[in-house]
Amino acid sequence: MNMGKTLFAQLMEFVPWTSFARIVARYGGDSRVRSLACTEQFRAMAFAQLTYRESLRDIETCLLANQTKLYGMGFRSPARRSTLADANEGCDWRIWADLAALLIRRARKLYCNDSFGVDLDNTVYALDATTIDLCLSLFPWAPFRSTKAAVGLHTLLDLRGNIPAFIHISDGKTHEVNVLDMLAFEAGAFYVLDRGYLDFGRLFALHQVGAFFVTRVKRGMDAYRLYSIPIDRSTGIICDQRIVLDGFYASRSYPEQLRRIRFKDQETGKTLVFLTNNAALPALTIAALYKSRWQVELFFKWIKQHLRIKRFLGNSENAVKTQIWCAVVTCVLIAIIKKELQLDASLYSLLQIISVSVFEKAPLSQAFAGSGQFPEQTDFANQLNLFDF
Repeated sequence: MNMGKTLFAQLMEFVPWTSFARIVARYGGDSRVRSLACTEQFRAMAFAQLTYRESLRDIETCLLANQTKLYGMGFRSPARRSTLADANEGCDWRIWADLAALLIRRARKLYCNDSFGVDLDNTVYALDATTIDLCLSLFPWAPFRSTKAAVGLHTLLDLRGNIPAFIHISDGKTHEVNVLDMLAFEAGAFYVLDRGYLDFGRLFALHQVGAFFVTRVKRGMDAYRLYSIPIDRSTGIICDQRIVLDGFYASRSYPEQLRRIRFKDQETGKTLVFLTNNAALPALTIAALYKSRWQVELFFKWIKQHLRIKRFLGNSENAVKTQIWCAVVTCVLIAIIKKELQLDASLYSLLQIISVSVFEKAPLSQAFAGSGQFPEQTDFANQLNLFDF
């Protein structure tokens, strides 16, 4: 690695710029653009994410303070706040969505052999949604409540590496169950869902593809038991049953058998009832799969804390989606670098190091050396021994 390159320039080398150019050409991103090309727009937005910039003026000021290093970072000139605002308003957000999809495919290949706590060879996804609150007067295109706006971030998380395999951004009123219509289900994969996705017609479509789901039963579900399987109650499993839906509409939507497992969590004392179409896995494995769904909640908490998606640099729908997708691209890019450089540090530690070192000229491996641990220093060449008499 060239010692003269800034840390930011070295990070940008992991972006597939040739593929990115094809994506930009597909949507005409650089047509009628004179001052800020899509490549520079992405660099400015990635810089804002990596260094925790809060506004367009903040981005402009920080870049102007380091003008001598900007050319080596890929900027032809400092990004002005008005120019960046216009680019975020006018440049199609699908450019960044396609770039994110490209990097996600690359990241999932790198993390495909990682363990997520359950001994299972199948791919396991957790599907959930979170909302990002907005001001209704500034974002009228994203209605949520009578006095509030919001965007919904619907995410299908691959639990091997916690990489988002699918993301959909909607207004706050879009119900999460509608996202099931947008997914291309993968045969043999497990989809772990909460009760908000309990729609038997959509779940039967998933079942017909050859995929499996694990979810929780809603109170008052009308079903009757066909037979029960012998279980060991000392493991926390109360019952393992084969059932058939009894309601008129439910039985027509899902005409085949289902598996109902009642489990008592010995740590919390709560009793949970799971519903799945998989009849082969042990009941405890089904319970462990649903417990792993918590990873998607932690993912939402992490991105809200460490990515710049709570204060937006523009008010239009295109500007908001551009910022969210650029945040996703930056997050996945750091995950790729972490894996390819075989770093032991967490993504949080890497982001903290990058945030204070983007203008430093040092190899990436050196900048991240010791980021996961703090070795004890025992040899001080210039330090006299206090007790050397």
